[in-house]
Amino acid sequence: MKQVNLRIYQTILTLILGLFLSVGAYAQNITVKGHVKDATGEPVIGANVVEVANTSNGTITDLDGNFTLNVPEGAKISVSFIGYTTQEVKATPLMDVTLQDDSQLLDAVVVIGYGTVKKNDLTGSVSTVKADQINKGVVTSPADLLRGKSAGVVITSGNGQPGSASTIRIRGGSSLSATNDPLIVVDGLPVSNESISGMGDPLSSINPNDIESFTVLKDASATAIYGSRASNGVIVITTKKGAKGGSALPRIDLDFSGSLSQVPQYVDVMDADLLRLAVAAHSGKDSEAYAALGNESTDWQKEIYRLAQTYEANLSLNGQVGLGEVGTLPYRVSGGFLSQEGILERSKMNRGTVSLNLAPQLLDKHLTINMNAKGVYTDNTFANQDAIGAAIHMDPTQPVYDNSSAGNHGYYMWRDLNGNCNTMATMNPVALLNEKDDMATAKRFIGNAQLDYKFHGFEDLRFNLNVGLDFSKSNGHVDTPEGSEQSLHSTLESGSGYHSDYDYMRRDQTLESYFNYNHAFGDHHVDAMAGYSWQHFYTASNSLAVKQNDRTQKLSESISRTEYYLVSFFGRANYTYSDKYMFTFTLRRDGTSRFQNNKWGLFPSVALGWNIANESFLKDNKVLSNLKLRLSWGQTGQQDLNAGNYPTLATYYTNLLGSQYYFGDKLITPITALGYNADLKWETTTTWNAGLDYGFLNGRISGGIDFYYRKTEDLINYIPVSALSNLKNYLTSNIGNLENTGVEFEINTIPVETKDWNWRIGANVAWNKNKITKLTAVESDKSGVETGGISGGVGNNIQMHQVGYPTSSFYVYEQVYDKNGKPIEGAYVDRNKDGKINSDDKYFAHKPAPDVTMGFNTTLSYKNWTLAASAHANIGNWVYDNVSSNNEMWADLWTNNFVSNRMNSAVHTNFEQAQYLSDYYLHNASFFKLDNVTLGYTFKDMVKAKDRTMNLNLYFTVQNVCTISKYKGLDPEIFNGIDNNIYPRPRTFILGAKFNF
Repeated sequence: MKQVNLRIYQTILTLILGLFLSVGAYAQNITVKGHVKDATGEPVIGANVVEVANTSNGTITDLDGNFTLNVPEGAKISVSFIGYTTQEVKATPLMDVTLQDDSQLLDAVVVIGYGTVKKNDLTGSVSTVKADQINKGVVTSPADLLRGKSAGVVITSGNGQPGSASTIRIRGGSSLSATNDPLIVVDGLPVSNESISGMGDPLSSINPNDIESFTVLKDASATAIYGSRASNGVIVITTKKGAKGGSALPRIDLDFSGSLSQVPQYVDVMDADLLRLAVAAHSGKDSEAYAALGNESTDWQKEIYRLAQTYEANLSLNGQVGLGEVGTLPYRVSGGFLSQEGILERSKMNRGTVSLNLAPQLLDKHLTINMNAKGVYTDNTFANQDAIGAAIHMDPTQPVYDNSSAGNHGYYMWRDLNGNCNTMATMNPVALLNEKDDMATAKRFIGNAQLDYKFHGFEDLRFNLNVGLDFSKSNGHVDTPEGSEQSLHSTLESGSGYHSDYDYMRRDQTLESYFNYNHAFGDHHVDAMAGYSWQHFYTASNSLAVKQNDRTQKLSESISRTEYYLVSFFGRANYTYSDKYMFTFTLRRDGTSRFQNNKWGLFPSVALGWNIANESFLKDNKVLSNLKLRLSWGQTGQQDLNAGNYPTLATYYTNLLGSQYYFGDKLITPITALGYNADLKWETTTTWNAGLDYGFLNGRISGGIDFYYRKTEDLINYIPVSALSNLKNYLTSNIGNLENTGVEFEINTIPVETKDWNWRIGANVAWNKNKITKLTAVESDKSGVETGGISGGVGNNIQMHQVGYPTSSFYVYEQVYDKNGKPIEGAYVDRNKDGKINSDDKYFAHKPAPDVTMGFNTTLSYKNWTLAASAHANIGNWVYDNVSSNNEMWADLWTNNFVSNRMNSAVHTNFEQAQYLSDYYLHNASFFKLDNVTLGYTFKDMVKAKDRTMNLNLYFTVQNVCTISKYKGLDPEIFNGIDNNIYPRPRTFILGAKFNF
C-alpha cells in the first residue's frame, strides 16, 4: 500500500515540475519582429535570419525586408546576405538591422609574387581558386584540382598510372624546345616541376588536402616579378595555416575514402571468331596462317586490366598556443596516406605525407615567422606499359598460359620455324606484366622559413627574409628474369635477363629578401618593394644496368653531376589614387650561369587600372558592385632550355663501356668534346593585356574578361648547322618567333541564396590562337622542323613546326575517297598539280591544341544535402589515331610467322599496306567531359562539448563520369594529339567520410 501511495506522489510531483518548467520555458521565449535594410535604407530581400545557438531555427526576410522569429530571451541572432557583412545582434521584440556592404569582397587579399594585394587594387590578370570551391575525386596531384577552374589554364591529366603527371599550359605554349610549364610557388618558395626518377609526378609530393588556395598569375604585369622563370605563367599555391585566434585545444579534421576504378572503354579489336574469319578470308583455310591459329578465345585487354582499389586517409590538427606576453603560436600539423592501385595489373602507388606550419607572432605582432615543412614518401610499382600495345596486337585464339615445352616460363610464346623464340612476334601481354619488376622509392622535402618584421616606430616599412630548401632523393631497380620472352627479344640481352639500379638526388636552395614600404597619404596610397634572390640547383644521378645471369657484364652505365645558379634583383611599385586609379611598375634583372656571353636579362612591366565603379557617377548604383578596367604590358624570360645546364660552355664526355683502347700497356678512356653555342641567350616573351572585371548585385554575379597578345622572340630551338662549323650537326640556338592571341571570360553566380537553399555556378571559356612567325635565320629558307613521331615504319613524323602555322601542326597527305566515301588505298590529292605524288603534296591540316577551352562547376545545397558537379570541354582539338593506322593493314595480319590481331575497322578501310601519313586518320576530337559528380550529406552537431561540436559529412563521388565526343578512340583528350596505346584514364567510384571537431 505504501508503495502505491509513493508512486502517486512521484507522479503528481513530476506533473507539477513539468508544469513549472514548461511555464518557465514559455516565459523565456520571445517573438522577434524585425526589419533588415542596407546602408542606403533599401530593404534586403531574402536575408538569412538564424538563431546563433540553434542554427536549425531560422527564417528569411520577405519582399519588404521584414521577418518574424521565435527565440529564447537573451539569444543572439545572425543576419546575413551575400555581398554584406554578417551581423550578430541580441534578440529584442522589435529590431531594425542595417547590413553594411562587405568590402572584403573587393578588399580580400590576393597572394601575388613577393607579397599580397587587395583584390580591388589588382592591375594584372590574376585568378584565385579556393580549395573549398573544388569538387574532388581521387586526386594525387594539386594540378588536377585546377582543371576547368580558371579561364586559359589548360590541364591535361596524365595517363591512368597512379601518380602520373599532368601537363599544365597557361595561355598556350610560349616556346618550341624550352619548357612550357608554369612556375610553381608553394608558400612563397619557388619549387621545381622537373621530373624525379622513380616518381611519376613531382607535384604529387604536395598533399592536395593541405592546399588552401591557388592563385594563377597570367599576364606580364603579374608574372614579370619572377622574371626568367615566368614566361609560361605562375601558379601560387598557398597551404593551410594554423588558426589565428584559435585555442590550444586543436580543431581536428579527419577524412577517409575508399574507391573502385574500372576501365571505361576498350580498344575495338577483333575477337577470336572474327579473327579466324579474317585469316580465312585473306590467307585461306589451308594456309600456314590459319594453321597457326589456336583454339582459345582470349580477351587480352581484359587479361591485363583489373578493378582497382584505392584507400586514402588524412588527419590534421589546427590551433593556437598562447606565449604570454611574447605573442601567439598558431600551428597546423597534418598527415596523410594514400594506397592507389592502377587499373593495369601490377601498377600501384603508396604515398605518405606530413605537413607542419608554425606561424608565431612576436614582439607585439611586429615579427611574424612563417615556417612550413612538407615531406612525402612514395613507393611506386610501375607496370610494364608495353603490355597495352601487345594486348591489342596479340592473337586472341592463343592461350595466356602454356606449361608445355612450347611455352616459356609457363606462358604462351610465339616460336619461329626452328622452335626458338620468334623475336619479331607480339609478346605475351600477361608475361610482359608479370616478368618485369620496376619499383622505386622517392622522398621529397619542401620547407622554408619566412621572417617578416615591421620596424618599430616606422610600421609602414617591413623587411622580409625567406630561406628555403627543396630536396628530393629516389632510388629504384628494374628486373627481368633470365630466359623471359622480353629478354629474348632484346638484342642487347639475348635472353640473359636484365637488372638495373639507379638513384637520383636533387637539391634546390633559395635565399630571398626584400624591403616593403606601404603608406597612405590621404587619397594617395603607395606600396613599394625591392629585393634580391639567390638560387642554386644541383642534381646528381647514377645508373648501372647488367645482365641478370652475370652481373659482372655491364649493359649500360651513367654518372651525372650538374648544377646552375640564378641570381636576381627585383622591385615593384604600386600607386593608387582615391581607390580609382592604379599604376604598377615591376622590374627584374636575372643572371644565370647557363649562359656564357649573355648572362643577364632585364624584364620590366607596366600596368594601369581604373576602378570605374568608384566614380561618382556610379557610386550609388544599386546594380553594379564592381567595374574595373586593366591594361598591362611586360616582358618575361626563359632560360629553362631542356638542353642541360651547360649549352653555352665547352663540355667533355667521358666514354664508357667498350670505347676504351690500349696505348702501349695502358688502358685509355677517350674523352669526347661536345658541341656548344656560346652566344645562346634568353627567350623573351612580351605580353599585352586588356581586362575588365565586373560584379553585379553585391557580388552575386562576378567575373572578368581579358584580351591578350603574346610574342616570344629569340625562340630556343634545336636546329641543323653547317658542316664543320661546330662539333655536332645540330645545335641549340636562338632562332624564331612565336605568337599567341586570345580571349578569356569568367563568370561566377549565386542564383539562389535562402535559408535552406544555396546554388552556385561557375563557368569560364577561353580562345587561343597560336602561330609561328619566324623559324630560320634566313627569311627565304622556308624549311620546317619535323616533330610528332609515330609508331609504325621507321622515322615517321606526323607533325611539323612551320612559319605561318600553329606549333606541331599535322603535316599529311590528303586522302582520296570513292563515291561511297571509302578511302582508296595509296590515292592522295596532287595538291601542287605536278602529276606525281611525293612529299611536296603534303599539307598542314589542323593542330592538336584546342581553339576553345571551357570549364564548368556548380554546387547545389539544400539544408544538409549537397550536390556538386564539375566539367570541362575542348573545341577544335584534333587527334591522329595511331592505334588504328598501325593496326588496320592486312599485310601485318600474318607476317614473320605469327598472327597479329586487327582493328574491327580494318574491314571498312580494307588497306593492304599501312597509310601512316594519310589525313584519313586525323579526327576532330572536340569533347565534353563530366569530370566529377558528388552527393553528400552532413550530420551537424553530432557531439557537443564545451565550445565545439563534431560534424560528419558522408559523400559519394563518381569521377570521369562520361565523355561526349565524335572521336571513336579511347580518349579524345591527348596533349600532343597522337593517340598511341595510352594507359586508359579510369572511371572511379568513391565513398568517403569527413569528420571535424
